[in-house]
Amino acid sequence: MNFRLSSKTYTIHRPGPLDQHRVLVIADNQNGPKEFRQVLSTIHNHYTEAGNPHFILHAGDAVQVVKKLSNWQNQFFSPMEDIVDYHHGSPVIFVPGNHDHDKARGPNNKNYYADMYHGIKDTDGLSDSKVVNGQYHRFFHSVSVGNARIIVLDAECPSKEQTKFLQSELESAAFQNARFRIVSVHIPPYIEYWDPFAWNVKNEKHWGEHVRLEYDPLFRKHGVDLVISGHQHNYQRATVQNSDGNAITYAIVGGAGGTLDLRQVEDWKMYNSTYLGHHFVSLTIDDSKLEWSAYNASGSVIDEFRIER
Repeated sequence: MNFRLSSKTYTIHRPGPLDQHRVLVIADNQNGPKEFRQVLSTIHNHYTEAGNPHFILHAGDAVQVVKKLSNWQNQFFSPMEDIVDYHHGSPVIFVPGNHDHDKARGPNNKNYYADMYHGIKDTDGLSDSKVVNGQYHRFFHSVSVGNARIIVLDAECPSKEQTKFLQSELESAAFQNARFRIVSVHIPPYIEYWDPFAWNVKNEKHWGEHVRLEYDPLFRKHGVDLVISGHQHNYQRATVQNSDGNAITYAIVGGAGGTLDLRQVEDWKMYNSTYLGHHFVSLTIDDSKLEWSAYNASGSVIDEFRIER
């Protein structure tokens, strides 16, 4: 017997490079499908008035247990499909989180989101039988969204290759000539909220230190405007001045549905805004203006800022 599988036909509309680009920013919905659906309902109401997002930037941790297909279905795909259905018409810029990786760190450690959703198992490199020199499947990349250039890094698999890519991309004409320069990496450089036992006793305070110690100096050196992270399950935003007079903003957006982090374990004395609840962010990129608006699960504004050039 012959079977044919098919789906609906979806159209992706990408604005011109100088036109307005709307980007939905979310992260860390894992293991909270009920809360994620509530956030998505508010997102749906927001974009019903504003117009659907042209892109979705997911800053990691879409599921709790990466190897369970039921997690992908119940915690990510079904809520998205049932409520907003954006991921068919809005490309997803996916930033891998620690829950989106194989915890075993064994050979051939694949990014399961990429394998299942984009079907790239036959892509060059994914058939490698072993990890070479500590390097895993490459998931770092960059993309232009209007007048912004976005670098995506894999916080879980630091490597010489990724550092080389980051340095090269930061120095590239595409990045330096972009009006707005953005990096997204799941683990924030500056974490303040976590489980105290895990932070202090299990030494999770050292988890992802390379982001702060190795990557962040490069961000500041090369004029990054905005660093978007998840991992910490609440909202924080800091805009700080570099020694050269330029500003850099760090935003943590880990509140799409996962269990909230409510206990403070560090104080970096830098955050302008903190919200200990579920939320999402609407990022708008115009020819000469970037606007960031964070909303809680009820749709009220909790924080906003803009960059104009």
